[in-house]
Amino acid sequence: MSFLDPVLNPVLGPLLTKSPLLIVILVSLIISVIITVVYKFATNQTEMKRLKEQQKDFQKRMKELRSSPEEMMKVQKEAMKSNMDYMKHSLKATLITMLPIILIFSWMSGHLSFEPIYPGESYSVTAVFTKGVTGNAELVADEGTELSSDAQQEIAGGEVTWRMKSSAGEHLLTVKTGEVSQQKKVLITKELQYENQFSMFKDSDIEKITINYDKLKPLGDISIFGWYPGWLAIYFISSIGFSLGLRKLLKVY
Repeated sequence: MSFLDPVLNPVLGPLLTKSPLLIVILVSLIISVIITVVYKFATNQTEMKRLKEQQKDFQKRMKELRSSPEEMMKVQKEAMKSNMDYMKHSLKATLITMLPIILIFSWMSGHLSFEPIYPGESYSVTAVFTKGVTGNAELVADEGTELSSDAQQEIAGGEVTWRMKSSAGEHLLTVKTGEVSQQKKVLITKELQYENQFSMFKDSDIEKITINYDKLKPLGDISIFGWYPGWLAIYFISSIGFSLGLRKLLKVY
């Protein structure tokens, strides 16, 4: 879950259970509009246009000078300087847009990375133990969680996995080995929400506890040559299209 839930859930929440793909595309469009508008008004567009045209001219000249490596290197140095000037002019706009984008990405990661664990659905949790730890490990579940594997198992290969089912709501799982115990919270819900996938522990025989979520597929069963893109890949693909279109429409350089 994300700390932005109180702000963004009322706006985008109704779409979470209907179309994760629509949310990704909608957010991609919103962010593209914000970035484009900020770039237009936070940069000197006259200078940006001049630098863009200068870069195109340098590229053209370098193609013409392929047969003259020394001359081409001189032009290439000038092109690199022009490119650095362009980046310096765009830095202010980049800094302005960076924070809201990071915050929105945090919200998307908290809702669109994995499938939620539904009430009554079988899921698994894995505990990883510090190197050298042997013996048995036990998982103690709270009320509302029913284990479908042995609660106490031998540590093999440095880890143990338990399978279980839980009722709707938050549940607390406790992993024990010897005198050491660590806890992991699990959220069971029909909404696109979940707890962090794993918890790390320092100076403990129990190194990590991981909830083994299924990855969310915004495109459903549709694949691209066997690849099922997640929300981040879909965001970048759609944002490239939106950004190119908006920059052309608003004449942003």
